[in-house]
Parts: sequence; C-alpha cells; structure tokens
Amino acid sequence: MKTRKKKNKRFKNLFSKLTFIFSFIILFSSAGFALYVLSIIRSLPSIDNFNTRQINQSTKLYDRTGAVLLYEIHGEEKRTLVPFEKIPSHLKLATLAAEDANFYNQPAFNWSAIIRAFINNVKARRIIQGGSTIGQQLVKSVFLSSEKTYTRKLKELILAIELESRYSKDEIFSFYLNQIPYGSNAYGVEAVSQIYFNKSVKEISLAEAATLASLTKAPSYYSPWGTHISELLERKNHILDRMTELGFITSSENKKAKEEIIRFAPPSLGKIKAPHFSLAVKDYLVNRFGENVIMNGGLKITTTLDWNLQQLAEKVISEGVKRNEEFYASKNAAMVVQDPKTGQILALVGSRNYFDAQIDGNFNVVTQGLRQPGSALKPFVYMTAFQKGFSPKTILYDVLTEFDTRQNPETSYQPRNFDNKFRGPVSMEQALAQSINVPAVKTLYLAGFDDVLKNLHVFGITTLRERWRYGLSLTLGGGEVKLIDLINAYSVLSQEGIFHEQSLVLKAEDSKNNIIDEYRDVSKRVIDPRYPKLINQVLSDADLRAPLYENSLPLTVFPDHEVALKTGTTEDYRDAWAMGYTPSLAIGVWAGNNDNSPMQKKSGSILAAVPIWSSFLKEALKKYPPETFEKPDFVPLPSKPMLNGLPDFVPVIAGKRYPQIHSLLFYVNKAEPLGSPLENPSLDSAFENWEEAVLGWARINILNFYSYNLPLPKNLDFTAINTAESESNFFSSFDSITIENTEPKTGIFTNLPVIVKANIHATKGIDKIELFFNRVLINSVVNFTNQTNYSYTYTINSLLEPQNLIEIKTRSRSGKETNSSIIIFH
Repeated sequence: MKTRKKKNKRFKNLFSKLTFIFSFIILFSSAGFALYVLSIIRSLPSIDNFNTRQINQSTKLYDRTGAVLLYEIHGEEKRTLVPFEKIPSHLKLATLAAEDANFYNQPAFNWSAIIRAFINNVKARRIIQGGSTIGQQLVKSVFLSSEKTYTRKLKELILAIELESRYSKDEIFSFYLNQIPYGSNAYGVEAVSQIYFNKSVKEISLAEAATLASLTKAPSYYSPWGTHISELLERKNHILDRMTELGFITSSENKKAKEEIIRFAPPSLGKIKAPHFSLAVKDYLVNRFGENVIMNGGLKITTTLDWNLQQLAEKVISEGVKRNEEFYASKNAAMVVQDPKTGQILALVGSRNYFDAQIDGNFNVVTQGLRQPGSALKPFVYMTAFQKGFSPKTILYDVLTEFDTRQNPETSYQPRNFDNKFRGPVSMEQALAQSINVPAVKTLYLAGFDDVLKNLHVFGITTLRERWRYGLSLTLGGGEVKLIDLINAYSVLSQEGIFHEQSLVLKAEDSKNNIIDEYRDVSKRVIDPRYPKLINQVLSDADLRAPLYENSLPLTVFPDHEVALKTGTTEDYRDAWAMGYTPSLAIGVWAGNNDNSPMQKKSGSILAAVPIWSSFLKEALKKYPPETFEKPDFVPLPSKPMLNGLPDFVPVIAGKRYPQIHSLLFYVNKAEPLGSPLENPSLDSAFENWEEAVLGWARINILNFYSYNLPLPKNLDFTAINTAESESNFFSSFDSITIENTEPKTGIFTNLPVIVKANIHATKGIDKIELFFNRVLINSVVNFTNQTNYSYTYTINSLLEPQNLIEIKTRSRSGKETNSSIIIFH
C-alpha cells in the first residue's frame, strides 16, 4: 500500500514538472512566434497606394553565342484602368466563380481553404497548394514574389487583412480586375481584352468573359497564343459550369456560351526572332521556374539556337512552301535541326510564317503537331527485325498479300506500293532504301509489334501509346507522332543507339549573373550499336535508294559527306516528310497543310519535302568537316533459305534438283529466325496468306513453275543441303534485269578520265546497253548473242561539270528496260 502511494506521488511530481515544462515551451514559443510575426509586419510594404508597383525586369532570350537577342519576355506592362461600374457583370461573376466565389461573404482569408491547403502540403512534404482569396492574390501580385514558402504566405495573409481594413470589397475587386496579370504583358481586364479580342472589355460576351477569367490561374500556360488552347477552352467551359452551379447564369445561358466560337486576335509579340523556337523556350522556362520569375525576374537565357542555321532554315522553308503551294497545293512546312551528339536544338521553324493567321501560322507543327509519319517509321521496324536475327540481305516477296487472317472482306488489309507495282523477291535493305510497303508490313510482323513500339519509345517517341489503335499499318504511318520526337529518334540512329535528352537552353542567369540552370548532357545507350549501324549503312547508300529517287537522286547526294535519308508520305497525301542525318547533324522536314487538307495527288515527300531538306543541308554542311558512318562488323549470312540472300531454294539430293519457292515463313520461325523452323508452318497464323500470295505470283512470273515445289524427302535439313545452284535456277526462270555499278561510286570527287564499270544481267538475254553522260548519249553496245551476263566498261573523257550524272540504260531481248544512275563531282 505504501509502495503504491509513493508511486502515485512520484507520478504526480513528474506530471507537474512536465506540465510546467510544456507551459514554458508554449509560452516561449508564443512569444517567439509573436516576435517573428512582428518582424515580418515591420518589413512589409505600405498598401496606401495601389498604383505604385515594383519595377519588373524582363527576361531576355539569346542565341547560343549570346550576341543575338531573340525575344524579350514581358517588357513594358500594358494597362488601362476601367471604373468598376463599367466592367461587365458577367466578367465579375466569371472571375468570382473561377477564383473566389465567397469573396463578398468572407474576411480577407478563407480558413477552410487554408487548412485544406496545409493538410495537402503536409501530405506532399512540400508546398503545392495555397488557398488564396482574391485579396491575397492581389497583394501577392503587387507586392510579393511567387515563391512557395510559409513566410511568404504569412506576409500575404497579413497584407490581405490590412487591405480589407482600409478598402471596401468593391474597391478591392476593382483593384484586382485592373491590376492582375493576364499574360502577354497585359495587366487588367481592359488591356487583355484589347490584346486577345481587339475590343473593349465593355463589349465582350459571356463566353469571352469566362475565357479571360480562365487566364489568371496560369497566364502563360493558358495563353491563346501558346500551345494549350484546348486546355484554355476546357477551363472556360468549367467556369461556365461553376457559374451555373452558383446561380450566376442559367443553363440556357451556359449552353449558348459554350456553343459560341471564340475568335482570338492574331499574335502581336513585338520584336521577336525565331518565334516558334522562342515561345517553346518560354514554355520550358515557365514550367521550370514559374510564371512570375520569367515575367519579372530579369533572367538572361542563352539558348541552343544557331542563328545562322535558323536564318537558313527560315529561308528554305519560305522558298520551298512558295514552290509547293504553286505546284502541289501544300501551303505549309516545318523544320527542326538537332545536334545528335548533344540533343541540342539548333534551329526550329514551326510554320512558314508565325504571323500568318490564314494558315494558323502560330501553331508550332514541330512541337505541337500530331501527324502521321508515313514510311518514316520503317527504319525502326527493320532495326527491330535485325535484333531478332534477320539481316539486310534477308529476302521477302513483294507481292499482293492479304494480311488480315479473319477471312472477312470488311477487315481486309492488302497494302499497295507507292507506284502500284510489285517487285517479287527483294532484300530487306532494298525494301527499306526504296520504301517498298509490302515487305515493310511483313517485317513489322516478323519483328513483333510490341518490340517495335518499345524501340520507338526508348528512341524518343512520346506518342503511340494507344496500342489498341494500331495494327500492321503502323509501319506505313498508321499512328501520329511529333516532328520534335521523330528527329530525336533519328538522332539516336546517328549516334548508333545513344539517346541524348533534347535541350533548348544552354544557360540561365538571374539578374545578378548567378547561373541558375545550365545544360548538362543526359544520355544513355538504348540499343546494341550493331543494329543502328546496319540502318545507317542502308539509309546512307545512294545506290540502294537510286531506284526510288530517280531524277531527284542528286538532291540526296552531298560531296564528301555521308548522309542517311528516309522519307515518308501518308497514303492520302496529307503529310510529306524528309528525315536525314549525318554523324553531326540531324534534320527533319514536314510539308503539308495545317488544316489537314491533302496535297495534290502524287506530290509526296520526294517532291514536297526533300527539296527543302536538300537546300538546307547543301548550305549547312559547309561548316561541318567530312564524316562517314562507322561500318557494321561483317557477319556471315546464315545458310537457311531466304536468310542467305537467295530468293529460292534448290536442294540437290542424289544428283536430283528439287527447286523450291515459298514465303519466308515456310523456312523460319519468326520467334527464333536462326533456330529450327516450325514443324508445321501453318501454326503461324500469317503463313497461309503469305504462302498463297507468293505461289500465286510465282505461277505467273516463273516460266517453268511446274518443276518447282516437288515433294522433298522426309526429315530434310534445310541448313545442310547444297544451295549453290539456287540463284541460277531462279533467275533463269524469271524475267529480270539487274545493273550493278562497280565504278565510280556515287558521290565521289574525281578528275578525267572517268572509268565506268558495271555488271549487267538479263535473264532473257541482253539486247542493248546505253551510256548517258549529263543526259547525252555517248556510248551504245548492241548485237549480243544470247548473252545474259555482261561486264560493261567505258572510259569517259568528256569535259566534267561541277556535278555530273552518269546513266546506264539496259534493254533485254524481251523488251524489258531498266536504268541505273550515278552522281559524281569534279
């Protein structure tokens, strides 16, 4: 009993001591907090004169040298005061609905909003929410910074209380509507109405009032001249709904306002260079540092822009679109230039003219445009196939093929080639370089749809996330991409699989010359270099792409520079692309119309985009030393049929020949191309369609087809049979002509004499060979006696021009003709 009493007494003493200590701490803390608040009050500015504002400093954007001023963000504030009674009531109500519905019924602060914001901030472990009233927003805009600290919030609260003690609610609301920033240097409702609607605020409609009320939350983000117009209009509709909920407007007024088409005045940016680029930098900076810092902080921004390349890009875009509009009904074009070794954007032209409202010129096609890329995604499809074990020499049959396996006419998918021709057997490198569609669709199937998408995403494509929307047509452009993303993906090819994060800014300095942001190369390897090297080899081979470009081939060849190129045209001629690169420069061009109307038929990428791309590169490459791509390591071809580069398979067993012609899926398990084939090829859902298409083509084009596909001995090992006779057997049955140029190589510099050498093959016999030099016939060989192969040699001693075209034309005895072109430089 005594022990228990002692314990109780000890606990009472401990409790008394703790109570004293906590009381002391609370008293001390209260005194400390009171002193802290007092010090803040003493440091606060006077609110006696609301017409006096702090002097704001503009943020200046410069090119990469720091010598060329591109754009001054903010500058002089535009403000015209309007008496409170002359501000439309629907604008006042829209503002209250958007910012502070209880403004007239509460004190300077909203306790519930502050507590809610405090809880959310504690949960996030940082300040993410404010809970400000109109009075708080006003004093913050006039006297304080936008930093997110509790001290700033306390200052805001104290000033708002003082404001409410000196002015009426209407006066405070009038101050707010006349002084709050709305973006584009506009302060107050009259200035912003004049800027965005070209009329006084007294004349604006309910829909326009809700639009202006939408801006105050984030003026740069929601700017009608920026990249988030759809988000602005969504917020406008949200405010109209909020006004209806509060009883400010009726449902019919809401409906009518939502149906009204908002028409904005064209941008007026003052002096600005490279407008699409400069505004993209502005968006980045606002997102990085906040609206107030960029508008008022006096930053100096050194961008990545190369002003000389930018001027060149603007020039060739202007000239190219003028030509395209005249001939191809294409009124717009865009270009982006990137340093693939760093990810820095060197030039960016988002449209032919930023200030041309007729073509929506302020829309930045490079960063905003979601356009179908046509064949421009093919390199990534073939690269993925090479990862799986296929090679540039793998043979595919370019024949009319049904790719839908549901046997439903309504879902039939039979892609055609751009020229409506089918070529029979082609190698993957030929199919890629010449942009042949049917083999590309087959390659996507072989590579695996999900693996191709994965590669596209790690290479920098940020779209193509709705997998359910895409099918095999993805390889022909059946999904939307941004030009800014696509050039980054091609830059990764240029760097043999190393991804560099894109950058618009080299350095940001504050008003005291302190560096607050600086470019740092953020890079990573995203694929084994072997596979991009194979793509670079194919896309930079002018001889491989010559049959596609024909007379336009000289536009794709640049002396002393190895340049890779891939074009793309959508099926309905709405988009034309030219994507090209060297080891040091990547250039992407888009041509078309902003309203998505088609160009003139047959006016695809080679006519509308390549000339612009070529004009830029011809001048730009003068400042870059000659460079070549690193060649891929030699890898022997597998002996498996069609993977070995031969179009058919002729096993010789016990002296008997068994010529075979099949689709690739007859020999290859697409999941493991270099492994054993499927015991039953029909287990592959595409096999029957592919096989039927190849056999149908063979019956028409191979004269002795009856001798093909005789039953083979059981348990035959395809990889252990002599296939030496395969090529001769196939081409002896097929009417084809081939010209293999051996000398000179396209793009070389040379002097006289020029020795021309070529190996010519015609399965039906050679009838005539002609040599043209700069379009003049200089040699002709006839009177062949049943020759199918001929080694042609001729020495040119004619006067050389700076650029020279050599053409070899061959006709077979059956009347079939073909030609091959070479460009050389003096």
